[in-house]
Amino acid sequence: MTETPVATDDVLRKRALEALTTARARTRLLTECVDDRELTAQHSPLMSPLVWDLAHIGNQEEQWLLRAVAGRDAIRPEIDSVYDAFEHPRAERPTLPLLSPAESRTYASDIRGRVLDVLEAHPLHGSPLVDSAFAFGMIAQHEQQHDETMLITHQLRRGPAALDAPEPPGGGTAGLPAEVLVPAGPFTMGTSAEPWALDNERPAHHRHVDAFLIDTTPVTNGAFQAFVADGGYTDERWWAPEGWDQIRRHDIGAPLFWRHEGGQWLRRRFGVTEPVPEDEPVLHVSWYEADAYARWAGRRLPTEAEWEKAARHDPASGRSRRYPWGDEDPTPERANLGQRHLRPAPAGAYPEGASPLGVRQLIGDVWEWTSSDFLPYPGFAPFPYREYSEVFFGPGHKVLRGGSFAVDAVACRGTFRNWDLPVRRQIFSGFRTARDA
Repeated sequence: MTETPVATDDVLRKRALEALTTARARTRLLTECVDDRELTAQHSPLMSPLVWDLAHIGNQEEQWLLRAVAGRDAIRPEIDSVYDAFEHPRAERPTLPLLSPAESRTYASDIRGRVLDVLEAHPLHGSPLVDSAFAFGMIAQHEQQHDETMLITHQLRRGPAALDAPEPPGGGTAGLPAEVLVPAGPFTMGTSAEPWALDNERPAHHRHVDAFLIDTTPVTNGAFQAFVADGGYTDERWWAPEGWDQIRRHDIGAPLFWRHEGGQWLRRRFGVTEPVPEDEPVLHVSWYEADAYARWAGRRLPTEAEWEKAARHDPASGRSRRYPWGDEDPTPERANLGQRHLRPAPAGAYPEGASPLGVRQLIGDVWEWTSSDFLPYPGFAPFPYREYSEVFFGPGHKVLRGGSFAVDAVACRGTFRNWDLPVRRQIFSGFRTARDA
């Protein structure tokens, strides 16, 4: 198990400041590239208006960093319920008395200025909430998670492109094996040492995993097109009963945003229509679609424990790394993160980010569905509030791992756990398959 060295308060303040500043720059990018009409519109009942996310980010920052950490009086207590994600489903948020775009920007900016004063002066030890600047890291992760949510909204909105980014590096699977053997044995899953890890990642514990083989890269668009062409969406044999019912009721016959026209598959990506690139990891598929493909291919989705062992376990040392490549933080050469690019990189990209066994692109590019339900680890304790993880545990949500191009490094690591309903397709989700050895 990797032990993280104890950092000084100055180092922690610098790290927290960088994380908060990076998140806010991205929030501005996502909310300043469209006009106020676009900010207040609900582009899909699955998502909030962008202006709701903007003020919610500020409200969470006020509640946790100004009130809970610094003990200050509430600035806008009357809006707490408006921006409570558990009190109001996304579909009804446009009907709430939301702050205007100008008011939301002013509020979020005012809160941030006060938070930076707190960060400069407040001790970063003495309670679990402030030890290692945890609360500041939690809020930076929260903002980045909402930035990812807002990027999903940008993908769902109609109209011309509002965002731009350079192309990702090239890939290529020539010379790579199709799958990698992960040997049987125990490994350390989860973490008790990562200072900004969230409650569902804790505690570290030992898991035994039988030998299995896992895809070297995520399943590509080209491979998924073969499933479509073979009648995968019309053959009940491959589908879980709930998934079969879902695709029949909603007439689903391809990943979200795809359409077949002129003898080829096209997709809409952030306001641009383009041919579906066959060498990219498939994107915008539900758990049911991923599971059906795996069955069609004579394989299965990996369990969450299998995924983490493939991503973190180092057979040479017997320990679990923070990331597939080691303990060092992500870099642009290792992973496609942080909205640096607006698409996954081709399969086989990022050789410097490979795991010790040679598995590629386990971090970034696409969230990867696993076969596992979202459940607590042995010894789980909710912190700092039950609603972050505990209320979602159970068979209703499936675990996704690895992050996507839309995820910032602060909210992505080898232990990070995402979860969603198995019907969800608007998220930046893909998958890879596995089989027993």
